[in-house]
Amino acid sequence: MLNAIVLIKAEPQKVAVLGPALAGIYGVSEVYSVTGDEDLVALLHSNDTEQVAQLVTEKISTLDGVLDTRTLIAFRQYNPSDIGF
Repeated sequence: MLNAIVLIKAEPQKVAVLGPALAGIYGVSEVYSVTGDEDLVALLHSNDTEQVAQLVTEKISTLDGVLDTRTLIAFRQYNPSDIGF
């Protein structure tokens, strides 16, 4: 399973509408409004990079109010159990 984190800059007045719109896209598992340089973060779970590319370029970045996206592909997940907590 491929995991991707999509950082999204949005028009401020569109954030509240974009959150649910992003969450409704098949392949998007979670959406968070956040503080900092980005406005929203979407987590994607996919079977391949091509599907991630399609989701980001054809579904997410084309939504009204999305100004910019930056996609991070996760290599490995670490859990507290990995270090004995």
